[in-house]
Amino acid sequence: MTAPAGSPGAEPPGGAASAPRPEPGGLRELAALFLRLGCTSFGGPAAHVAMLHDEVVRRRRWVDEQELLDTISATNLVPGPNSTELAIHLGARRAGWRGLVVSGVCFILPAAALATALAWAYVRYGDTPSLEGVLYGVKPVVIAIVAAALWSLAPTAAGTPPRAALAVAAAAGYLAGVDELGLLAAAGLLGLAAHLGRRPPPALLGVGLVPLFLTFVKIGSVLYGSGYVLLAFLDGELVDRLGWLTEQQVLDAASVGQVTPGPVFTTATFVGYLVAGVPGAVVATVGIFLPSFVFAGLLGRLVGWLRSSAATGAVLDAVNAGALGLMGGVLLRLGGDALVDAPTVAVAAVAGLVLWRTEVSSTWLIAAGATIGLLHTHL
Repeated sequence: MTAPAGSPGAEPPGGAASAPRPEPGGLRELAALFLRLGCTSFGGPAAHVAMLHDEVVRRRRWVDEQELLDTISATNLVPGPNSTELAIHLGARRAGWRGLVVSGVCFILPAAALATALAWAYVRYGDTPSLEGVLYGVKPVVIAIVAAALWSLAPTAAGTPPRAALAVAAAAGYLAGVDELGLLAAAGLLGLAAHLGRRPPPALLGVGLVPLFLTFVKIGSVLYGSGYVLLAFLDGELVDRLGWLTEQQVLDAASVGQVTPGPVFTTATFVGYLVAGVPGAVVATVGIFLPSFVFAGLLGRLVGWLRSSAATGAVLDAVNAGALGLMGGVLLRLGGDALVDAPTVAVAAVAGLVLWRTEVSSTWLIAAGATIGLLHTHL
């Protein structure tokens, strides 16, 4: 789906193959937005998607709900970190290939820099600084942001009884431990089967920089799914096959990826530092994210192709519903981890009310939550 002619995100004549023309100040706006998101988007992919929804749909109206949902579903069909690819694609949608580069680099850079600093502390002191105080206040705000995004997206993604049922089933499957990609694939197959009228089928070591780079390019090129899947890949590649790290080091790296803002894939930055210092951190970061820039650049064509026929459109609609259900399942799990006492429940409630009644950016709510968390820890 394209934006109306003349709107900021509208495609020029010539279709998806032509890059949108950057507007005056567009790249500066993109850089400021995605740097801010990269510094504050705690909570993993579901929180990243919710914050992107808040910024580009609710506040700036660069794209509509349907286009955002279609792009979210398309990111699940290609390898790489889904929310990062969504950010990169939105930058390309706004300002062409320059926007693609600017949005991706600015979204990734803060987390990569923080992961490098934490890796330095880990190597020097054998531990990483605690972020528990910050996360105490941030997590309830993330709950409110994700809930607000779900509320806004639900009429589009789950606006009919069959799609609503798919969303509920996907959430239940996620909470039961079913693989995320399996759930989305099943949703797509059910949507296609319903369209066709058929019965659905059952559902620091001195490692060379070049080998390090190629290892992470390979991981970034074939990895589907969440940060937990990344952990399995890293364990298999770096511990079992290559012997570069111990299992404990991989677990510590994964923990850093979970608690820092921005993409979970900056776990690779931490690993790269452990293997080859600062050059290793840079090489590993570039390697794991490079395929995502390529895939994100192709997302517009993929969405256009999926929407080009009724059959593939039915698949996309079903995957949209499944993706919404997965976000709901993530929200419930995050809620159990974040809403631990009366103050955290109050923070989540106030943040939700602010999102509902005002146009305040979710970034400022994250900053307020971090401040509250630090004050709670120290006082």
